[in-house]
Amino acid sequence: MRRDEISDQGVWSPPALRATDVIRASWVAFFAWVFAVYDFILFGTLLPEIGKAYQWSETQQAQIATAVAVGTAAVAFVIGPVVDRFGRKAGMVTTVAGAALCSGLTAGAGSVGQGVLVLVRSIAGLGYAEQTVNATYLNEMYSALKDPRLEKRKGFFYSLVQGGWPIGALFAAGFTALTLPLIGWRGCFVFATFPAVVILIATRKLKESPQFLVHRRISKLHRSGDHAAAEQLELVHGIQAGSHKGGFRAAFQGPALRSTLALGGAFMLNWFTIQIFSVLGTTVITKVHSLSFQSSLIVLVLSNVVAYVGYVVHGYIGDRVGRRNTIAAGWFLASMCLMAMLIAPHSFEVVVSLYSAGLFFLIGPYAAALFFIGESYPTSIRATGGAIVTAMGPIGAIIASAGVTALLEHGATWLQGAIYFGVVPCLASSLLMLFAKRNPHLS
Repeated sequence: MRRDEISDQGVWSPPALRATDVIRASWVAFFAWVFAVYDFILFGTLLPEIGKAYQWSETQQAQIATAVAVGTAAVAFVIGPVVDRFGRKAGMVTTVAGAALCSGLTAGAGSVGQGVLVLVRSIAGLGYAEQTVNATYLNEMYSALKDPRLEKRKGFFYSLVQGGWPIGALFAAGFTALTLPLIGWRGCFVFATFPAVVILIATRKLKESPQFLVHRRISKLHRSGDHAAAEQLELVHGIQAGSHKGGFRAAFQGPALRSTLALGGAFMLNWFTIQIFSVLGTTVITKVHSLSFQSSLIVLVLSNVVAYVGYVVHGYIGDRVGRRNTIAAGWFLASMCLMAMLIAPHSFEVVVSLYSAGLFFLIGPYAAALFFIGESYPTSIRATGGAIVTAMGPIGAIIASAGVTALLEHGATWLQGAIYFGVVPCLASSLLMLFAKRNPHLS
């Protein structure tokens, strides 16, 4: 045991973090998230082109999107316990490697069959789970540094990392617009594997979260029967006795139950809207407003620039007025803007303006939401609770895709589908968010 692992009380303590460790972790998490989102959004963006290549009808494409969402939810759901058991660094390696593998295999999976494509795209659940790992890891890293300036602004700094969503979506739309005529949709997926491999190598230099190291040592002492030493560690590090117990059951017991139900329900409903207006955004724009596919890509590029600003703004506001209310207010305004976009005239400028405002308030609050989720659970189930909540997102996407598919099969339009399965759930998610605990504490 090294000398820097002994506290003043003579009790074991994890190695101290340096500012450079936290900065490195933030950069790696940011780029990992950017390219995970690139791959995730790319599939929805190119689904019309993939469908055209394999001569799939709109209904078949919607069915495939639904099946992929099922697989994504299953994969994302199980990553939490893995991270709580084996560590935050192990979670980073697993999710980045999964995203890289998924991107490469997507290029040829469709030619084998729809079932193989669905299976491969389900691996994208690992890339989607990157946000759970990032929120868990950076929550603990920022708190462990014990810098008062960072403590007051950690939501803002995390917003810069979580802002990788609109950047990844922007990159997917922009790169597709520029290269689709040159390399085709398969080349767009193949490209995503290369930066993911570089990021995977960078994860090897990351430091493990000190809070996880403490949790792992306490759990080990309890398992070995040395309860006195474990309780002393809990006392020294300000950890509530018994909070070392993890697993799915713990996320549905005690104070964690309220967080799981309120946050999980809100996440699920809001992902109805994400699926309709972000993942399938090109389809909605082309079908509702009769814009060309290339024009819809330009709309996505411009709107995602605004969405990144939304991340930073909501992260900043969340530090000052509280994350819960910031999220609820943002999603309420998103529902209003997206409804206005749907019923607006078929004008490129109007669609760009209202769609951008909608993504600003829809996606921006996730900078506060992911950090808020991490603060709502103790270390022992932080990743598990976060995985349960975030896995509800793809479940919402499943329901939204299935609902739109059913409407289309019965003669409804995309306008109706976008209202019933996009706008209304967004409004409901903002209201349900208010039932979450207002000021959770990281422990």
